[in-house]
Amino acid sequence: MGTYVDGRTSQNASTANSIAIPILLINTPQLFGQIGLITAGVGANPRVLLKGTVSVQLPLALIGITVTIVRGTVPSDPVVYSATSTFSLSVLAPQVITFSADDFLPAITPQLTYTAFISSNLLGTVRVGPESFDGILVSD
Repeated sequence: MGTYVDGRTSQNASTANSIAIPILLINTPQLFGQIGLITAGVGANPRVLLKGTVSVQLPLALIGITVTIVRGTVPSDPVVYSATSTFSLSVLAPQVITFSADDFLPAITPQLTYTAFISSNLLGTVRVGPESFDGILVSD
């Protein structure tokens, strides 16, 4: 059984339609959440459990939305999770994208930072909320 070491939440928008942040560059990651987990007291077999949600209003076109989680602060840092959702032309309402990711046996530093990015393959996508990104660090 794992032992809880630390947990953090990045809550950018708590409710639906509470923000309106356009994704202005095609296929360019835009930060929507970041957490730092303190590793003091970590034991053997550390693992980080990550989850989150991001909601977007889409343009009227076939579109791909990618969520990427890195261990670090910039898109070029080690990717621990990436997934693309493709939406059809008939989607009019805001779309809620949820994800769950794990980082097994990360290299332990005094703090593990994880950053969540979103990108779109088409202009006209707007982040509308809610947006949330959480993580917990456990070990044996």
